[in-house]
Amino acid sequence: MGWEAWATIATIGLMTVVLVRNLAGPDTVMLAGLTLLMTLGLWSDRFPTIAEAVAGFGNKAPITIGVLFVVAEGLRQTGAMSLLTQPLLGQPRSVLGAQVRLMFPVAALSAFLNNTPIVAMFMPVVNDWCKKTGLSPSKLYIPLSYAAIMGGSCTLIGTATNIVVKGMVDRAGPDDVQIGMFTISLIGVPAAVVGVSYILLVSKKLLPDRRPSVVDIDQARRYTVEMMVEPTSPIADKTIEQAGLRHLPGAYLMAIERAGQQLLAVGPDEVLRGGDRLIFVGIVDSVVDLQRIRGLVPATDQVFKLDDPRPNRRLCEAVVSPQCPLIGKTIREGRFRSVYNAVVIAVHRGGEHVRQKIGDITLRPGDTLLIEAPPNFTEENRNRRDFYLVSTVADSQPTRHNKAWIALLLLVAMVTLVTATRMELVNAALLAGGLMVALRCCSPGEARASINWRVLLMIGAALGVGRALDKTGAAASVANTMVSALEPYGPR
Repeated sequence: MGWEAWATIATIGLMTVVLVRNLAGPDTVMLAGLTLLMTLGLWSDRFPTIAEAVAGFGNKAPITIGVLFVVAEGLRQTGAMSLLTQPLLGQPRSVLGAQVRLMFPVAALSAFLNNTPIVAMFMPVVNDWCKKTGLSPSKLYIPLSYAAIMGGSCTLIGTATNIVVKGMVDRAGPDDVQIGMFTISLIGVPAAVVGVSYILLVSKKLLPDRRPSVVDIDQARRYTVEMMVEPTSPIADKTIEQAGLRHLPGAYLMAIERAGQQLLAVGPDEVLRGGDRLIFVGIVDSVVDLQRIRGLVPATDQVFKLDDPRPNRRLCEAVVSPQCPLIGKTIREGRFRSVYNAVVIAVHRGGEHVRQKIGDITLRPGDTLLIEAPPNFTEENRNRRDFYLVSTVADSQPTRHNKAWIALLLLVAMVTLVTATRMELVNAALLAGGLMVALRCCSPGEARASINWRVLLMIGAALGVGRALDKTGAAASVANTMVSALEPYGPR
């Protein structure tokens, strides 16, 4: 080997040490390594040229993975993930049962979506699931990650590595060698089954039992919020237990209003009916969770009178100041919606429990309002004297439940096009991602924000480092050394 090969191997060794010691992120390490190898090209032509080193960023693999993030965002924003996972996850009675219910569906989904966005989508699902069931998230996060990795090894599109390898084979491999959608499934599926089974067997002893700090609902800022069961809701004619409203994280169902009567201290076997008004008490995060339940909508009709489409809105918290012109008036009398282009859906008033309907509440200085409003509400009212403080509740946009089946059909269509036609994955993914935005499964802004640019930078830089291994002869030398070392143990 020449000094170029040794320098490349040393660079990769240094990158490995930095990654193992967690001194920097993978994207930073890969870009730094690529920069060093490009710089060494000043002294030798055996290193990749600038054009060769950065060619990985124009490879179809990073583009495909980036678009798959958009497809996954469409599934998340429409609640399609919950539509798929809720019947599967259910209410397990043990950690082992939870792992079984989680790992096999994740592995199956990861075979048809890139495993990185799959993990990103499932982490909040697992977190909420653990709150409802009382399980420790530390017993499920590692199984979630490993299930996604092993499921991604079952098909061409499941993981970035497979897509990168296909691109290399298409570019440099023999013409008669083609990697199809299920070419690696004969090996990948049995390996995934064995891997998942191993984790189920040993995880009880190896995984720690760490639990996050629990919010004391009696000490936290609580809101009283009314939600209505839609007449065609999927939770209508189900019991409170079956509807998943029994063990809500940070909230509890205080009462049900039905036909002018109020039912207090409702039990888990109470059957919900279309038109029921459910009165919940809980922290702001629990209100966000309630808004995402299919078939539950805010009980106030004012929400549906705002100009902006509901999926574009956000929840905001605002503290009423003494200078607010609506002080001493009820929310209805002050025409809050007309004045601020926003709707109050809940009020917090110190330790006092506000039992009145939202429109009948008389505003006082210091009241904290939970508001549904357009995204620009915070910026427009941040400096107004009407409020002491205005802040947007993170990740609080309503779920587009009516688009869930569209998102699922687009996913199925993408997989079908790749499997049954000659269409390349990058083409099918671009079609699916574009239609997700065009059909409003997610907005253009949400699509852009969903792309994990660090992952794409890492893949592009890694392809450049791989090119250096090839051009300097380091890859061939290492391969020949390994073959020579294993030759005595080969077949005789």
